[in-house]
Amino acid sequence: MMSRVTTATLLEMKERGEKITLLTAYDYPSARLLDEAGIDILLVGDSLGNVVLGYENTLPVTMEESLHHTKAVARGAKRAMVVGDMPFLSYQTTVADAVLNAGRYLKEAGAHCVKLEGGREHAEVVRALVEAGIPVMGHLGLTPQSVHVFGGHRVQGRTEEAAQRLIEDALILEEAGISSLVLECIPAELGKEVTARLRIPTLSCGAGPYCDGQVMVLHDMLGVTGKKVPKFVKQYANLHDIIMDALATFKKEVAEGVFPGPEHCY
Repeated sequence: MMSRVTTATLLEMKERGEKITLLTAYDYPSARLLDEAGIDILLVGDSLGNVVLGYENTLPVTMEESLHHTKAVARGAKRAMVVGDMPFLSYQTTVADAVLNAGRYLKEAGAHCVKLEGGREHAEVVRALVEAGIPVMGHLGLTPQSVHVFGGHRVQGRTEEAAQRLIEDALILEEAGISSLVLECIPAELGKEVTARLRIPTLSCGAGPYCDGQVMVLHDMLGVTGKKVPKFVKQYANLHDIIMDALATFKKEVAEGVFPGPEHCY
C-alpha cells in the first residue's frame, strides 16, 4: 500500500521538480477512481455548488453540504490528500469561526487540509489555523467567492500593479503558513514568477505550465456536462455523449421490450 500524500510529500515533489496533480472530487466512487489513478490531491471544491448541487455559483454552498461530500471523498481516498474547500462566510467573519469551521473538516470529515480564498486580508486566519494544527492551501487570482467583486469570471493580474499585489499576497500567505497555493486564471508568466519566488508548491488552475502542479474540475476534464468549459480546461474524454447514448439505448430497449432479456431474469 502506498503511503499517504501529505504536505511534506508535496514539498518534496516541488524540490524534485516532480509535477503534482489535483482534481476535484465530490463523492465516494469518484474518489476511489482518482485515488486508484494516482492523483495526488482530491479537492472537495466549493465548485460542488455549480457541478453537483445545481447552484448558479459557489456562494450558496453551506458548511453542512461541504462536510457531507468531504466525508464521502475521504472514505474513498486511501493515498491521495483530501482537501476541504471552506465555503463563503465560513472563515471571513471571525478568526474563531474560521478555526472552528476548519477544524470540522479534519475532526468530522476526515480531510487532511483546508483551502481558503484570498490574500493578505486572511493572513491572521491562516496563522491561527496553522497554530491549531490545520494545514492550509491558499488560493489567489480569480477567487470564485469574490465573483461579484470582480464583476464576473475574468483573468486577474494583467496589470503591473495587480501582478505585484498578487506576488506580495503570495509571499504574505507563505509567511503566514500556507503549505500550497492555487493560482487561478492569471497570465502564465505571472504564475512562473510566483512559483519561482515561493518555497511551497503552486498549483495552476489556468495559471500556465510553470507551476508545480495542475488543477482541473473533474466533470470539466471528463466532458460530463456537455457545456462549454473554460479556456484552460483540456477535455480528456467526452462522457456526456457516451452517457446520453447509453441512456437513449436503455429507453429504446425498454420501450421495445428488448430489456430485460432472458439472461436478466430469474
